[in-house]
This record gives sequence, structure tokens and C-alpha cells, in this order.
Amino acid sequence: HVQLVESGGGLVQAGASLRLSCAASGRTSSPYVMGWFRQAPGTEREFLAAITKFGGSTFYAEYVNGRFTISRVNAANTLYLQMSGLKPEDTAVYYCAADPSTAMTRGAAGVHYWGKGTHVTVSS
Repeated sequence: HVQLVESGGGLVQAGASLRLSCAASGRTSSPYVMGWFRQAPGTEREFLAAITKFGGSTFYAEYVNGRFTISRVNAANTLYLQMSGLKPEDTAVYYCAADPSTAMTRGAAGVHYWGKGTHVTVSS
């Protein structure tokens, strides 16, 4: 099993930047793909970005539109999401995810491990 704990959320103004972190523990030696999702009230959890453990291949949702960057530091078992140019519509709970495959790039269904989420609120 893998445990995931997100941090770094908060209240920011439109146009600001924010970096989210996700600390992984447990079976971190396994080559999990890690990623970020978000869920706003009344909406489905949507994929944002993912990164493979070795090789560092990255995947992004089209609507991220170059504003978000995913990275990971395996030695620290930590995943990051750097967000810039934040907009009020980015307000959501942001979740860290881990899965043995890149299937998460097609959606939240079937993802093996989730964190509890961190709230991001962007004011206009």
C-alpha cells in the first residue's frame, strides 16, 4: 500500500502561483505513476497531470494549458504540482494519486491510491 498526504493549498488571488506537494509513504519502492486530480463542488474528479517514476514522462490534461507543471523527487518520495496564473475556476480540492499504470490519464476510475486532498481557493 501507498499513503499519500497533500499540502500547500490555500487562499490566493487570481494570477498568483502556488505549489502543491504530496508526500508518499509505504511501498514507495514500487514504480508507481503519480498524478494530480481536482474536484470542484458538484463536479466529477478530473485529471490534471501525471508523471512516471523512471524516465520522467509527463502527461497533462489539455485544459491545463501550460499553466501547471508536475514533477517528482523520488529520493524524497515527494510529488509536486506548480501552478501559475491561477483563476477562480481553479478553485477545487486537489488530490494526489498513485497507480501502477498511466491509466489515470484517462480518468479517476480505478486509480489505486488517493490522498485526502488539499483545498485551493482562488479569489477574483
